[in-house]
Amino acid sequence: MIFLTVGTQFPFDRLVKAVDSEVETCKIKEKIYAQIGFNSYQPKNFEAISSLEKNLFDKYFHHASSVISHAGMGTITMALAHNKPLLVMPRLKKYGEVINDHQLALSKKLEEFNHILVAYNEKELSEKIEQLKIFIPQKRIAQPQTVAAYISNFLNQLCV
Repeated sequence: MIFLTVGTQFPFDRLVKAVDSEVETCKIKEKIYAQIGFNSYQPKNFEAISSLEKNLFDKYFHHASSVISHAGMGTITMALAHNKPLLVMPRLKKYGEVINDHQLALSKKLEEFNHILVAYNEKELSEKIEQLKIFIPQKRIAQPQTVAAYISNFLNQLCV
């Protein structure tokens, strides 16, 4: 089962429609279960719910063979922590899906380190879904000392 999640803060019809189309054309043969937020688009080819309680969200997430999502930090962090194959499609400012393109920047950086797969648009989704079947994410190694040093350096520059 593939778990599709788009968060609950903003609708993301573009991703839900794209995944629905992939199921309809049999490019995705695996069962999909989705948490789609409060979208205006309702998928025709897989089961979806607006919101899940945390324990149910965790259950679907852990039982999924892979996850497709918006590029939200919560989902990305959870996938990295559980070494779960993750394909994201960033929400974009130009479509009114977010107020800035922070998801795009985050996606590019994490893709660079081979932590996630990224479909930058609906056309790329099909190809990336094929890759998701065999994708093994590079394990993320936390480096709190490096982060602390970076923040300390930044703060020191402010005080000069």
